[in-house]
Amino acid sequence: MEAPACSSAETMEEAARRAGQGSLLDRYKADYPVGPHDKPQSMCPAFGSLRTGLRMRRVATVLSGSACCVYGLTFVSHFYGARRSVGYVPFDSETLVTGKLFEDIREAVHKLADPAKYDAIVVTNLCVPTASGVPLRLLPDEIDGVRIVGIDVPGFGIPTHAEAKDVLASAMLSYARREVAAGPVPAPASGVEARPTVTLLGEMFPADPIGIGGMLAPLGLAAGPVVPCREWRELYSALDCGAVAAIHPFYTASIREFEAAGRPILPSAPVGVDGTNAWLEAVGDAFGLPQGKVEAAQNAVLPAMRGAFDAARIDGTITVSGYEGSELLVARLLIESGAKVPYVGTACAKTPWSAPDVEWLAAHDCEVRFRASLEDDLAVVEGLRPDLAIGTTPVVQKAKELGVPSLYFTNLISARPLMGIAGAGSLQQVVSAAMGNRDRMGRMRAFFDGVGHGDTAGIWEGDPNLRPDFRETNAKKMGKRERAKNAEAMI
Repeated sequence: MEAPACSSAETMEEAARRAGQGSLLDRYKADYPVGPHDKPQSMCPAFGSLRTGLRMRRVATVLSGSACCVYGLTFVSHFYGARRSVGYVPFDSETLVTGKLFEDIREAVHKLADPAKYDAIVVTNLCVPTASGVPLRLLPDEIDGVRIVGIDVPGFGIPTHAEAKDVLASAMLSYARREVAAGPVPAPASGVEARPTVTLLGEMFPADPIGIGGMLAPLGLAAGPVVPCREWRELYSALDCGAVAAIHPFYTASIREFEAAGRPILPSAPVGVDGTNAWLEAVGDAFGLPQGKVEAAQNAVLPAMRGAFDAARIDGTITVSGYEGSELLVARLLIESGAKVPYVGTACAKTPWSAPDVEWLAAHDCEVRFRASLEDDLAVVEGLRPDLAIGTTPVVQKAKELGVPSLYFTNLISARPLMGIAGAGSLQQVVSAAMGNRDRMGRMRAFFDGVGHGDTAGIWEGDPNLRPDFRETNAKKMGKRERAKNAEAMI
């Protein structure tokens, strides 16, 4: 069944189910539930899985989808620093309907599978191939020793690009888990850690795993790989751990793979004094460590963290929103820094592993909204007029229009350490500097007041040519249509 490009999400989903993709979509609905609205406003979800694959060494990436989608995804991936080509298997209505597209994909994979260059090839179906039932599951598992991983990442099935990272990470973990079950596997290039490890689930600032490793060392433990991994062999080490820290709790499918491997899951993260204290307790419980040893680890880090917070206080009201999945952690850090955070919104879903953060934030008078819509975030900024709004691009734009200082979450907040002592004082400088811009933004707003809105939008050499008679006629037409629509609905 062919699904036309640029169809509605409902049409695409209906076509996908007719094409035999119902079980896949049902699994995605269970792993990544939406609501209260139908879909968060995020970039194309496939960007998340694409970027994850492009960061891995010796892994090739192939996309199958509409040419406009592939162009946009490759453009954004290279804008964010990808340094390799993205494979593309084009199609038209004939190859899609006749099944030739799948044959073209299989041929492309066979040509690309060079064990001297690659450990794995990731093939991704975008919306139209998924809706049309292109069966990537029928691709061979490996070709000349090169693993073939096929995933479907349709925009109508995966809510956010953050959760698409989980789709690829879990597919790779599943493949690696089968390899481990089949027999011995190669050791990572960096070697095998002699101490028991804690695998870190979720992308984070590069210094954070080092900081977490320092906190684990007094316990006789080490920080394991970060999932999504940077090379295939790290997947084996990630599975060979004593526990998994769900730093980003929305990696539902990956957590399922770790649980199938018998690994306990630790919620939340070592963020702030309270968060670090509770997290180290959870680590001690998971590994069955003596309480005295856990307390020694806590005493080694918590006093220094308190000192860092005392030296980097934040005074003001801040709202937080984003789609990266670490929004709750950032809100916790800001509150322990002294800020008042009445609202945090995230495009990701609520999971059992986000419960400690939700409870802590609620106890500190912070409303947490999962699957927050852009309208939710904008209404909060407009209603509260905080001292600082941290959010996505449209939230930052709205805040600036209101004269409210703002920071872009992804580039200015995510790109900083959040864990341990390094995280305790990492936000104060950038946040305080931004809040200090309120007077300057007020002057700018006054200077540009009335420009670019309503009749003054665009470029004018003189006054706009207003036609109130046209507006009145158009308003009457629209009113007539609305009355007819309401009358039809009542029949």
